[in-house]
Amino acid sequence: MFDKFTRRKYGLVLIVLLLLTLASQVQANPRYASIVINADTGAVLHESNADASRYPASLTKMMTLYMLFEAMKQGKITLNTQMPVSAYAASKPQTNIGLRAGDYIRVRDAIPALIVRSANDVAAVIAEALGTSEANFGRMMTDKARNFGMRSTTFRNASGLPDNEQKTTARDMATLSVRLMKDFPQHYHYFSTRSFAYKGITYNSHNRMVRNTQGVDGLKTGFIRASGFNVATSAKRGDRRVIAVVMGGQTAASRDQHMAQLLDRSFKQFSTTQMAGMSANKGDRKDSQHGNPTSLITTEAPIPVVKPNSIVAGDGPDPAAILRGELSVVTAAQHQPVRASNDTWGVQIGSYYEHDRAQAQAKAATRWVAGEVAVVEVEISNRRLYRARLIGLQRNQAHNACQSLSRHGMDCMVVRSHG
Repeated sequence: MFDKFTRRKYGLVLIVLLLLTLASQVQANPRYASIVINADTGAVLHESNADASRYPASLTKMMTLYMLFEAMKQGKITLNTQMPVSAYAASKPQTNIGLRAGDYIRVRDAIPALIVRSANDVAAVIAEALGTSEANFGRMMTDKARNFGMRSTTFRNASGLPDNEQKTTARDMATLSVRLMKDFPQHYHYFSTRSFAYKGITYNSHNRMVRNTQGVDGLKTGFIRASGFNVATSAKRGDRRVIAVVMGGQTAASRDQHMAQLLDRSFKQFSTTQMAGMSANKGDRKDSQHGNPTSLITTEAPIPVVKPNSIVAGDGPDPAAILRGELSVVTAAQHQPVRASNDTWGVQIGSYYEHDRAQAQAKAATRWVAGEVAVVEVEISNRRLYRARLIGLQRNQAHNACQSLSRHGMDCMVVRSHG
C-alpha cells in the first residue's frame, strides 16, 4: 500500500499529465467544443469548451426553423403558405436548391430543404417572409435566443453563412435543441428526414448520424471554414434521451465518429448516474468530508479526433474503432500489417455493428466508383464489427476511388488487403 505522501505525489503527477493532454488537444484543434446533456433534466453528462465562442455555421438553421414553427403555431402561416423568392434570396451560394427570383416555395417544402439540403436560399426566403429583411430577422432570432437564456449567441443571418459577428457556444446550441424538441414535438420528426425531392431533384441528407448511429433520430449538421464541422444530435436509447453538440470537427467523418463515442459513453454514464442518484436519494452515498451527496456530473477531456480520409491502413485495427473506444491505442500499436507480394488495395467506407448495414453502405459506394463489394467481419474487444469495403483495386485506383467518394460526401479510407 502507498502512504499518504506517495498517493498525493502520484495524484499531482496525474493532474499535470491531464492538463498537458488538454492543452495539446486544444492547441491541435482550437475550434473544438462539445457538450452532452440529459434531455429530460438538463444535467450535463460531458462538456469541453462548452462556453467558448464558436461559429454556428448551418446549426443556425435550427433557430430559423424554430421561428418558422412558432409562426405556424401562431397561425401566421401554414404548411401550404407560398413564400416569395426575391433576387436577394436567389443569389445565396451553395448549398441551395436553385431558387430563382419570382419563384414561390411552400412552407412544407422549405422545412426539409433546410434540414436535408441545408439550403441557404430557402433560409433567406424564410427570413424575408417572417422578418421583411434578413438583417431584421437576425435581430428577431437573437432576441429569441436571449429569451431562451442563450446569452452567448448572436445571429446576423438565417443560414449560418460566414459573418464575423454570428457567434454561439456548444451549450447554447444544446439549449436550442432542447427547445425545438419540447416546444414543437409535433414537428421534431422533420429532423430525421433522410431525403426529399423538389422539382424533380432528390436531395440526400448531410446528416449521416441519423443513418449510422444507434438511437440518433435528428437535428442538424453545419460547416463553414471558420467553424469546422459541427453537429447537434438527439439520441434515444430505451427511455433515455440525450442532446449532444460537437463543434469544430476536422472532417465530417471524424466529427461523426467522435459524436458516436460521446453518445456511447454518455448513455453508459447515464445508467451509472441514475443508479447512483437512487442510492443518494436513499442516503446511502455521502461525501466523507462534507456530508453532501456525491456529485454525479463529470467533465471529461476531448476524445482524440482522427482523419479517416488521410489514413492508409493495413489489416490491423480500424482507426474508427479506436476512436469509439472499442480498441485502445496501446493495443492498436501492437498490430503490425502483414506485407505480401500479392497485396491488392481497397477502399473502406466504414465499420458497423450490423452486417446488412455494412453491405448496404458498400453497395451504395458502387454508384460512383467500381469495385467488388466486401464485408470484412472482425472481433475487437469482444465486439463484432463489419467493415464495408470495395476491394480488388490497384493502389492508385483505390486512392482515386476514395477521392471520388469524398467528393460525393461519402467518407472513406484506403486499405491494403492481402490475396
